[in-house]
Amino acid sequence: MNIRQSGILPDQDIKALFDSGALASSRPLDADQIQPASLDLRLGEKAFRVRASFMPGASHSVRDKLETYKLHEIDLREGAVLETGCVYIVPLLETLSLSRDVAASANPKSSTGRLDIFTRVMTDNGVEFDKIVHGYHGELFLEVSPRTFPIVVRTGSRLSQIRFRTGHALLDGASLSALHQDEVLVADDTPNITDNGIALSVDLKGNKDGLVGYRGKRHTAVIDVDKRNAHEILDFWEPVYVRERSELILDPDEFYILVSREAVHVPPDYAAEMTPFDPLVGEFRVHYAGFFDPGFGHSAAGGTGSRAVLEVRSHEVPFVLEHGQIIGRLVYEHMLKKPSALYGTDLKSNYQAQGLKLSKHFKSA
Repeated sequence: MNIRQSGILPDQDIKALFDSGALASSRPLDADQIQPASLDLRLGEKAFRVRASFMPGASHSVRDKLETYKLHEIDLREGAVLETGCVYIVPLLETLSLSRDVAASANPKSSTGRLDIFTRVMTDNGVEFDKIVHGYHGELFLEVSPRTFPIVVRTGSRLSQIRFRTGHALLDGASLSALHQDEVLVADDTPNITDNGIALSVDLKGNKDGLVGYRGKRHTAVIDVDKRNAHEILDFWEPVYVRERSELILDPDEFYILVSREAVHVPPDYAAEMTPFDPLVGEFRVHYAGFFDPGFGHSAAGGTGSRAVLEVRSHEVPFVLEHGQIIGRLVYEHMLKKPSALYGTDLKSNYQAQGLKLSKHFKSA
């Protein structure tokens, strides 16, 4: 049997990190906290409102910088409101003592991105957000900034996720093309594949009524991030319809939920990630929540695919999106081994077989 020496750590290996002490937490793990290729991170007991976002830098701990920039402390144990337009730093319940061959990266959870909550993981002596260097020992902190809706969070709320890797797992363009030939990664007869990933485009045809997405409303009530199926869609979202022209003008600094034209498939031995904003495709950012777990869009009969929901925000100027326009790229990495449970039917995942879909916090339309 061919045993890989590099790849994304699957769920059983993440559990082993806890068993060995490489991962630790001040409270027991939640039953569903370990995902097929990632671990959900949980908020601790306090949040610190800060004057501005900051980078710790190579010579400083996060707590040193907090002493300089914090405005006040907020107790999260019984729940608290985090306001839009404010920046908060929250120590997480999980800490790391990684071996020298293991590094990690973080991303907002899918539901976090769909609520337009900007989050980034920070480490002591860190020089990049959402990057955890090989062999890191120390605390983890989450920068949280709600952009559209005020939110209620509490100790144990899960807004971000972390993915562990050893060695080099990223597929180059040739390997990605070969995998697509075997597995059909995106439902496109002529996929655009480069060393930077496989392209996704936006669907602006919509359903039979012309619904293509939603735009977030301003000055709404709060959203409790731990409550599912609790909020009325129209209290928080304005439906966006396209009629004769399959295009959409993005208003500056407004937040949109759209969907990819192509269905996406992540085979069980692979994990994928939507790459960050690329200025070459336009003045907007796509997809805060970047992780796609093994099994996304997969079925027992093979890859049938699920479309990718896109969290989109234009910057500075209005921007015209047209149907079929490339809006981002997916990169694929191979797993160290197949996870014990796959995204989808194994875990009753929220967004399997999805089309255009808001986060789990909203009642079904």
